[in-house]
Parts: sequence; structure tokens; C-alpha cells
Amino acid sequence: MRIDLRPLGVAVGMLFALTVPAAAEGCSRMTHDGQGYVVCEVSADREPALRLWQDGADGQPLRNFANVRATLDAGESLAFAMNAGMYHADYRPVGLLVIDRVEVQPIVTGASRDNFGMLPNGVFCTGGARPFQVIESRAFAEARPDCRLATQSGPMLVIDGDLHPRFLVDSDSRYVRNGVGVSPDGQTAWFAISDRAVTFHEFGRLFRDGLGVRDALYFDGSISRLYAPGVNRADFGRSLGPIIGLVEGAG
Repeated sequence: MRIDLRPLGVAVGMLFALTVPAAAEGCSRMTHDGQGYVVCEVSADREPALRLWQDGADGQPLRNFANVRATLDAGESLAFAMNAGMYHADYRPVGLLVIDRVEVQPIVTGASRDNFGMLPNGVFCTGGARPFQVIESRAFAEARPDCRLATQSGPMLVIDGDLHPRFLVDSDSRYVRNGVGVSPDGQTAWFAISDRAVTFHEFGRLFRDGLGVRDALYFDGSISRLYAPGVNRADFGRSLGPIIGLVEGAG
């Protein structure tokens, strides 16, 4: 079976297709290159309502959306949530996790054979110099930018406007995949998940060609989950590690 990797430096063909744009705010369904996705848009003014969850009050991983909703205050509701990066068997994050400017887990900069370590990987950061950023992990480790929230995963899907150089246009490795991309000015973040199994190349093109982002980060595949009542989607299945979501009625 062929996988999604190719030697570094080999050019990847670009495909173009008609796209149905996402709604101006919130979650909506979108089609790109014949594949269906749910895309949840968060603008800069709503960045403070974006949250990352890992553990509950008992110190144990929350693991699912129902437990996340149980942590909300009266008058708050979950607009959407999805898994936010890879995790170990004990549901602890593999890489950097920052929650309300507290570092829960340190950054990992080494390469590895799994998707997380398919360099370049990256960090999604909010509340810093720009509302939203996706930063390559080694650059992040050197610069140490201020982030209210941060989660590390890999690989990067789009790097300064280019797809990750190891994605194959004709790969037969397909999974339900989710990730995040940011607008070039850092004022908008798009969280996306596929309806059905897609390749890395297809998923990267959604962000680059469909949403016009220059930097996007893969969160995970096969265990990817979304809770988005606005589009009648509430996925269930295996327990999750870090979870990111937007809270309505916060503050």
C-alpha cells in the first residue's frame, strides 16, 4: 500500500476546483474538489471565547465532548469542539500544550516516524502578537512567542503557501482528518474536518486553495471528532486527548 510520504524536494502537482465558501461565522458545510467538510470559522473578536481542555477538576483527562460541556458555567454553551492534537495512551498530549498561558506540556522539536514527527510540524497559537498563528515548531521553540492557548501537532498541512512536500497527490491512505488554518493577516482561524476519508493532499488543498490560508496544521486522522450542533453533527467514538472549542455566552 502506498502512503502519504514522498522524498523531500519532489514537486507536488496542484489541482484546482470550484469551492462552496464557508459561512461568515460559525460552522458550515463546504465542498472542495468533490469532498465534503465542516468548517468552523472564528474571527479575532471571538478569540477570547476559544478554549483548550485537557483535564477536569479531578485532574483526569476529560476525553469527550460531554465531559467538556459539563465544565461550562451557567449560561455558557459549546458552539463547536474538536480534538486538538495527538496524544499518548494515557490521553496526555504528545507535544506542546498551553492553556491560559500555563504550559501543560513542553514542545517537542525532534523528527519521528509518525505523523506528529513528519517535519515540519507546527503549533497553533492564539492570543499572542496576532489573534491566530500557525508556527513551525522549531521556529516556535526559538522565538518562544506569547500564546494564551497553544497546541502542537503534525505535520503542517500548508507551509507559507505550499503543501507539505511529502504529501502524495495519488496517495491511497485515506482517513477522516481534522486541522486548523489561519488567514494571512492572522485575524481568522478555520477549524475543519472531513465528512469522509481523505488524503493529506486533499485536506491540505482545502486549506490552501479552498480557504486561501498560507499556514495550516493537521490535528489528527481516523480518531478525528467534531461536536457542532449548528450543523447537526455530534461525533462519538474513541476517547480524546486535548480538545479545542468555542464557548458561547462566555465572559
